[in-house]
Amino acid sequence: MSDTETQDAPGYDASSPPPLYSYQGQQPPPYSAAPAMYPPPKIDATYAHQPTTGYESFRDIIPEASSDTTPLIASSSFNDKTVRRAFVRKVFSILTLQLLFTFGVVCVFTFSSVIKEAVQANMGVYLSSVIIFFVVATALSFCESFSRRHPWNIVGLAVVTLSLSYMVGTTASFYNTTAVVITMGATLAISVAIIAFSAQTRYDFTICYGVLLILVVDMIMFGFFCTFYYSYITDILYGCLGALLYSLFLMVDCQLMMGMMSYRLDPEEYINAALMLYLDIVLIFLYLLGRR
Repeated sequence: MSDTETQDAPGYDASSPPPLYSYQGQQPPPYSAAPAMYPPPKIDATYAHQPTTGYESFRDIIPEASSDTTPLIASSSFNDKTVRRAFVRKVFSILTLQLLFTFGVVCVFTFSSVIKEAVQANMGVYLSSVIIFFVVATALSFCESFSRRHPWNIVGLAVVTLSLSYMVGTTASFYNTTAVVITMGATLAISVAIIAFSAQTRYDFTICYGVLLILVVDMIMFGFFCTFYYSYITDILYGCLGALLYSLFLMVDCQLMMGMMSYRLDPEEYINAALMLYLDIVLIFLYLLGRR
């Protein structure tokens, strides 16, 4: 019965309250499968995190936590110790391969009399290797798009290593085998000592890079004048000063690579870092060998 029919019925008093409905003696209504209309649950947005721009790791949400998915090279600095250690391991791995190949070529060119005579008789290959070395090494040093473009930077470094190894091997073939072996041992000892000292010292040698470049110019001028006024004393002095100068370069380049001082290399410049250390050690070897 509708509300309208109830009001029109005789004896209906609108002012009296409706009679209470009693559920006694009746079964409860059957369960309805229809879902009840409840308000949507309130979502606590305290822990919700929506990334806005770029890559954000779990470390960005909770700084104390670490994540294995965080990229190693996330910036161009050495603020992260993980980035620096990975960079140093990569550079020293490449440098070790370069030195093993170069000194292996030196040993072959020195111990084998057949190869020694062949390389000494064919100096055209030596001059070609000199030209290739300077062209590719200059491109790697000054062309950033080439030195950071994989795998061409690896190819360029391999070409530099091959050409310089041939140059050093040809130069070593003109010396006594004993002198070459002693010079390699001395170079190894000096290089290890300088790298170890650069890793633990608190003195900042990176600020002296400009001074070292000036000393290089002075050494070139000194060597130019020594060609006109040759003497045994000046020859020894020139060799010792050259070896000392490139030892200082090795120390500065090590600190630039390790990134603990005022100036540092970008983590993307692992090719340039390996090339600099490689040239420093090879030049130390050549200067020491020239004094034998």
